[in-house]
Amino acid sequence: MRWIAGFEGADHVNGRNVALSMPHDSGHLARLDLDYARVRRLGFTEVRESVGWRVSERDGGFDFHTLHLRAQAAARHGLRIRWTLMHYGVPADLDLLDPDTSAFVMRFMRFCAAAARAIASYHSDAPRIYTPINEISFLSWGASSTGLFHPHVGDRPHEAAALKLRLVEAALAGCAAIRDVDPDARMMWVEPLIHVTAPPDRPDLFADAARHHAAQFEVVDMLTGRTHPALGGSKACVDLVGLNYYHGNQWDFGTPSSLPWHEAHPRRLPLSRLLRQVHERYGLPLSISETSHVGEGRAPWLTDVSRQVRLAQHDGVEVESICLYPVVDRPDWDDGSHWHRSGLWDVDPAAPHQPPVLCRPYVRAYAHARRLFARPLPLDCGAPPMRQLLVLSHLRWDFVYQRPQHLLSRLAERWDVVFFEEPVLDKSRPAWLEVSHPCSGVTVLRPHTDVDAPGFADAQFPVLDELLKTWLAAHGQADMGVWLYTPMALPLIQKLDPTLVIYDCMDQLSAFKNAPDRLIDREKTLLEVADLVFTGGPSLQDAKARINPSAHCFPSSVDAAHFAAGRRDRRAPDSTAPVRMGFFGVIDERLDLELLETLARAHPDWQIELVGPVVKIDPASLPRADSCTTPDNAAMPICRRRSPPGMSA
Repeated sequence: MRWIAGFEGADHVNGRNVALSMPHDSGHLARLDLDYARVRRLGFTEVRESVGWRVSERDGGFDFHTLHLRAQAAARHGLRIRWTLMHYGVPADLDLLDPDTSAFVMRFMRFCAAAARAIASYHSDAPRIYTPINEISFLSWGASSTGLFHPHVGDRPHEAAALKLRLVEAALAGCAAIRDVDPDARMMWVEPLIHVTAPPDRPDLFADAARHHAAQFEVVDMLTGRTHPALGGSKACVDLVGLNYYHGNQWDFGTPSSLPWHEAHPRRLPLSRLLRQVHERYGLPLSISETSHVGEGRAPWLTDVSRQVRLAQHDGVEVESICLYPVVDRPDWDDGSHWHRSGLWDVDPAAPHQPPVLCRPYVRAYAHARRLFARPLPLDCGAPPMRQLLVLSHLRWDFVYQRPQHLLSRLAERWDVVFFEEPVLDKSRPAWLEVSHPCSGVTVLRPHTDVDAPGFADAQFPVLDELLKTWLAAHGQADMGVWLYTPMALPLIQKLDPTLVIYDCMDQLSAFKNAPDRLIDREKTLLEVADLVFTGGPSLQDAKARINPSAHCFPSSVDAAHFAAGRRDRRAPDSTAPVRMGFFGVIDERLDLELLETLARAHPDWQIELVGPVVKIDPASLPRADSCTTPDNAAMPICRRRSPPGMSA
């Protein structure tokens, strides 16, 4: 994994008619040697910098003195530069929305050739990497539909598509001009990576959301020649796909706000899956060309992004680099007095030329991420990945937060998890599916039928088969695996073609009261066909391994963050208590409450704490001794969304 230090390079005229030159405005050019020395000491070997068309073209010629300053400083510090040539800004006499494409293209070709000559005058041991135009999609939207780029005020959204075509035509011409000067040049095209969805109760918006989601591919489709071949695009024009990814890059269609990352919004899609979409479409190496967060969110954001990139690599997605952007803080485009606190180093806005201050939590997360990517990938990396995991369960997702939720909420970071529950009796209407999204990557399907038979009874299967078949026809994916929590659901997989079958045997279900008569026979069949079996303990493993040697002991554990939400007494533990004991888990009739009450009253100096949801018993029956603290069910959600690492939900 290459780690790249990105320096903000925008050079447009903002909506207030203020000309920006971010390398200067951020103080970076004044601190050039110090900035490069800092990033080199932290292990960065490359930087992203912007030349800037607007600030470079003057009086019919070009002034590249800041390019030369950076190239010379990079050579002194052993850094390679990935250059962006046009970072939104254009010369004052050009208008982005002017339909005269030819003049724009010719001027841009001339600029690209001149910039390439300046860049290629410096020795490089490897092919140089260029981005002729940064974020064509964003620029097309911003110039036509917002007031971000002077003199435009956002009243021409109907011209966005035409502008995108003009910019792609100019970009391809610029690519050719660069390669005329530097034949070995590699082209990295940088675009925002987004996810656009719609609320599940707004099916009228599904098609629009899907169309806007797919629009993110239009530019690279044109550059590679997949669409609009008359523009001259081809696969040879694209060597790397750069993806700019921030916390606001996922949203519901038609709403002004994003799906909040720090709240682990259930409709967010894991980054690993977004990366897989791009890689499957183009088969090219990818770069996280920009990513960061602000304030205290920086460290957990990088931890989350790094983990997701690693998951994508496990599935064979080639992600060759991650760029922390900005690596040193920078001012806001529209309000120069506001600094985002988004870099590895923070800057004093009152003295931007002074040495910046290291953000220690962020740099610790960066060091941890480097160690993560230093570990070798597994030998089966790149094997055809499973796309979807269909889970058949007798347990309801919103009952208590236990083993299924612990495992599946984590597996959902990598695969699309579909949790199909046993049916609910509903004689008021024809059979239907209740669909919910309790956490990111998990879809819960709850069938409602008019069949008066409990659980996965045989009488239910004709109805359940049809409901599941209809849903999978619209939402199913190839290479689907099946995970069962009960053998009673086994008939549902007969009409499927799963890539693998997993049986997660939490308990000896046949020993439960009122266990179905057919459970033992169905479990034997399931054990015979399962590719993998997990058991909740060693005795279960011994029993199941007699039929399936691929049975593994996989005991349940405690989701500490989940249970912490149910602590009633949040004070520090009593350090004077001679004995401190506790229980984590479901609190029900199996717990000897009388023994606990007696123990608490006999030893009032002890500290006894119960943490977990109270089910099937009256909470008033819990011990009431002063030394025993019991859970507050109102304070603890039964089903908890997983928050990003380091952030509380």
